[in-house]
Amino acid sequence: MIHFVGAGCGAPDLITLRGAELLRQADVVIYAGSLVNPALLANCKDGCQIYNSAEMTLEEIIEVMAAAEQAGKAALRLHSGDPCLYGAIREQMERLEKFGIPYDETPGVSSFCGAAAALGAEYTLPGVSQSVIITRLAGRTPVPEGEELWRLASHGASMVIFLSTGMLEEVERQLMMGAYDEDTPAAIVYKASWPEERVLHCRVGNLARTAAEAGIRKTALVLVGKFLAGTKERSKLYDPAFTTEYRKGTEK
Repeated sequence: MIHFVGAGCGAPDLITLRGAELLRQADVVIYAGSLVNPALLANCKDGCQIYNSAEMTLEEIIEVMAAAEQAGKAALRLHSGDPCLYGAIREQMERLEKFGIPYDETPGVSSFCGAAAALGAEYTLPGVSQSVIITRLAGRTPVPEGEELWRLASHGASMVIFLSTGMLEEVERQLMMGAYDEDTPAAIVYKASWPEERVLHCRVGNLARTAAEAGIRKTALVLVGKFLAGTKERSKLYDPAFTTEYRKGTEK
């Protein structure tokens, strides 16, 4: 069995209980060395074989997994955040299926959740936004037609932009082609939940300058939207006049 485990967004204690237990039991661990906090490897037992996938190809990763399976060893693939976002897990799973090797997946705390926590923010505020767009700017890795940043920006929803900190001038340009203007609230969160976490508040029109002045070029998320300005109206859920399945509302 190959276990795919989300390591969480950085802090070692943000891995799930299930993920931590699987990590302690693993005989072989392949971790995303460019993004996973190495402090998590302290959970590995003595004699565990540890591989850094940042230095490996897909073929080499699968070879290690297959060898572990053949030897009857428990293998674990440790991804940053939650593996379902920009984790390149599906191609690994398809290879394992081809070779008849079983696998399972344990989710983790994504960095977009860690970034919101660092900001004390809520993406889905009544009267402000009820949708969250998670995306990236096209770079060396393209995006499908119709998913260009400027097109998604037309919705004006809460937005989280991954893997784009080195291209912020273009991010600014495309955001302002959509529903955002230069004064729309924005934030840059560097290494959410890590000891070196940094939170920078800014506006869409000065994203690039803010990052440059702080010396941030990678490993950061860009958050955009009016949700960063706070609430506009209270939620119905806890409004005393609102009736729910569990509570009868009162007159205003």
